[in-house]
Amino acid sequence: MAGGTKRLPRAVREQQMLDAAVKVFSENGYREASMDSIAAEAEISKPMLYLYYGSKDELFSACIERESTRFIEAMSVGFDPSLRQRDQAYTVVKEFLRFVDEHRQSWKVLYRVAVGTQTFSHFVSDSRKRVTEMVTELIRAGTTVEGARDIDFELTAVALVGAGEAVADRITEGDVDLETATDLLVGITWRGLKGVGTADAGLD
Repeated sequence: MAGGTKRLPRAVREQQMLDAAVKVFSENGYREASMDSIAAEAEISKPMLYLYYGSKDELFSACIERESTRFIEAMSVGFDPSLRQRDQAYTVVKEFLRFVDEHRQSWKVLYRVAVGTQTFSHFVSDSRKRVTEMVTELIRAGTTVEGARDIDFELTAVALVGAGEAVADRITEGDVDLETATDLLVGITWRGLKGVGTADAGLD
């Protein structure tokens, strides 16, 4: 425990603390998580934890910032202008859901704990806005329907991101596997992409 803590580079120690904090926050929520439990999870002393992060608010903010950056980076990997539209949609959805599947604690901290904590909810709003903007550009770039308006692209992106978040929640609960969720969300995304700007989109 704390008495046998090895000396590590500051950057490594910070990541160790953030890893522990994400785990504790995801399992207990913001209010119930304590600096004592986070220090114990990180196998360091509480004074050392406070030396790096002066308060629980500061530590939680650092967690959100790191996890939201990771999320945006994972989403960005999926954007490849050289791909066909359907392949692009599949790649973006796959990278999104893969992140959720591989970082379930991160997702819970961002979209459950932070969203439900008024002080920090704006961090998630900013992250969601950036993802929605990326999806909007994907839709705009791949749409061939004449007369489609900016609001058509934007609202379709909002709907798709919302659907993605709902599916992601089911993944974190173990209700659906990654492959099934990916196929489902790609189908929804593809219908949305094809239907932008048409009043009877998806209706045969």
